[in-house]
Amino acid sequence: MVNLSLYSIKAVILLDAEGNRVLAKYYDKEHTTLKQQKQFEKGLFDKTKRAQGEVILYDNQVVLYRSNIDIFFYVVGSMEENELILLSMLNAFYDAVSTLLRYQVEKRSIMDNLDLVILCLDETVDGGIILETDSNAIVSRVSKPRMDMVDIPFSEQTLLQAYQTAKDKFANQLLR
Repeated sequence: MVNLSLYSIKAVILLDAEGNRVLAKYYDKEHTTLKQQKQFEKGLFDKTKRAQGEVILYDNQVVLYRSNIDIFFYVVGSMEENELILLSMLNAFYDAVSTLLRYQVEKRSIMDNLDLVILCLDETVDGGIILETDSNAIVSRVSKPRMDMVDIPFSEQTLLQAYQTAKDKFANQLLR
């Protein structure tokens, strides 16, 4: 019989094109020291840097990954975990990060907005439990409204503020 548990994520890792850590959160007791984590990440990167798949079995764990320009997103789960659940979490996290970074998912933009990426991860996974798989819900929780235009009535805004407000509202309508 399969052990059913809400704790489905063992780790979420972001590595750059050279295999260096950009962001890593481990939720299990397996990789407790930094040395063990770096060794796991190095082996994982070496196995996936040229591969074109989405799913691999590495170190008796299911790993789903996605790469973009110069960054690799990894989600690690146990061997018994459903890959579709892990994939939905990975896609939600990636899509939310992509939306927050205005579709420029690369190492530089992630490093510049690391606080948003970490908040995004925290809204997606908490302690290994998947909280949300809807990227729009994640984005709405992480992004904050612009305080300089929230309380100003449209008729009292300057021309530049009115233009920016209209542009933001139009962009939001297009993204829906």
